[in-house]
Amino acid sequence: MRTLTGYDVVVVGAGNAALCAALSALESGARVLVLEKAPAYFRGGNSYFTAGGFRFPYDGLEDIRAVIPEMADEEAASIEVGSYPQRAMYEDIMRVTEGLSDPDLLQAVVSQAYPTIQWMRAKGLNWVLMYGRQAFEVEGKHRFYGGLITEAVGGGKGLVDGLFKAAEEQGAEVLYDAKTNRLVTDNSGRVTGVVAQTPEGRTQIEAGAVVLACGGFEANPEMRARYLGPDWELAKVRGTRYNTGDGIRMALDIDAQPYGHWSSCHAVAWDLNAPPFGDRNIADLFQKHSFPLGIVVNSHGRRFLDEGADFRNYTYAKYGREILKQPHRAAFQIFDSKVTHLLRDEYHISRVTKGTADSIGGLADALEIDREGLVRTVEEFNGSVEDGPFDPSILDGKGTQGIDPPKSNWAQKLDSPPFTGYGVTCGITFTFGGLRINARAQVMDTGDNPIPGLYAAGELVGGLFYYNYAGGTGLMAGSVFGRIAGAEAAKEIRD
Repeated sequence: MRTLTGYDVVVVGAGNAALCAALSALESGARVLVLEKAPAYFRGGNSYFTAGGFRFPYDGLEDIRAVIPEMADEEAASIEVGSYPQRAMYEDIMRVTEGLSDPDLLQAVVSQAYPTIQWMRAKGLNWVLMYGRQAFEVEGKHRFYGGLITEAVGGGKGLVDGLFKAAEEQGAEVLYDAKTNRLVTDNSGRVTGVVAQTPEGRTQIEAGAVVLACGGFEANPEMRARYLGPDWELAKVRGTRYNTGDGIRMALDIDAQPYGHWSSCHAVAWDLNAPPFGDRNIADLFQKHSFPLGIVVNSHGRRFLDEGADFRNYTYAKYGREILKQPHRAAFQIFDSKVTHLLRDEYHISRVTKGTADSIGGLADALEIDREGLVRTVEEFNGSVEDGPFDPSILDGKGTQGIDPPKSNWAQKLDSPPFTGYGVTCGITFTFGGLRINARAQVMDTGDNPIPGLYAAGELVGGLFYYNYAGGTGLMAGSVFGRIAGAEAAKEIRD
């Protein structure tokens, strides 16, 4: 086995959290090696497959213009972004996680989110407003909703390319096709490096500290079935095939503390005929997230969830689980012509499972849904819709009465042909269980003590998300704890 020496910090993984850790350690003067399990062409982990959306608090338009200084006055006058104070972000995440999110970790994310966005901007990253995904035009202005309004230029690909460019320009070394197998410790229990399988063979890499940022176990069907439960091995994977839980396993092997909601995950409505793993040409466009504008039924034509329970930001990541429970792990989103012009960008790609007809029965036939069941469901739904104005930019309270499940907001009769339906299944994004860290991104052992020399960031961190998820929080948390981990690792070496 060969040995590589001379590195201060080794970062395992090469997505958003990992590259933020590398940049932060480099900023502190450390010599950094990034280990990417994938070949160069597939680099970037799950971050590549995201929309690049970041949730962060802001006081008003001026804070957004500081992040997007290129914004012209004319554009600024055409939008409404409101404000999103730290308190609101904290409460939103606590609300959707049923109050279980680790308060110390969450407070670290909320308090450091905006400064981290500014730091990334200084490193060369750029953002734009999410017009096609997070805004509706109301009375001549684009009104943004749900606390998530910006995305990285170029989406996930742009984010990853920008981070790699910055890291490489500042001196990070990247080793591809490097599958890290285990952590190396000395007699005191300090982590002093890793062992990886590289193109040159089995290699021990010595370092002053290690940052684990190589994702959860969403691409590992055995671990999905073991921790998430029956049928999860059958779910489609939205992102990379390389996130198989390696970093979690290596840390548990040296007594790291498991933490968080191991039986839950981020899972969404994903095109029914999408491939088993993410397609880098399509990226995140197999998702189908305009379901609040219509109804969702299973193959029997029956509704099974409240499409209007909240803004899609706060429901989409838990509804994949509900789809997995349906017959054939399939569901169908049904819209009429009143709303098709409001559907998000991903509905307009060529690779889509779609049917259109001038009648509900004809749509059932086109999508191979039980005809009688769908016709009956739509008739019952139409008869339950309450009167009132429809406004997709707010929780409009336009709901239903007398049906179960209800639709709490944005309920409109399906009565304007042509009718369009989209077939979806469950697409898993990332898993919620992982390693326990403290607010300094140090990995904790089972005795609640920091493991010297070991840090973690990104999707393998447990304790932030339970049951559900607020859109844009994952990338933001990865950046925050990546930045902290890199700085703390470099500081530990200096000290």
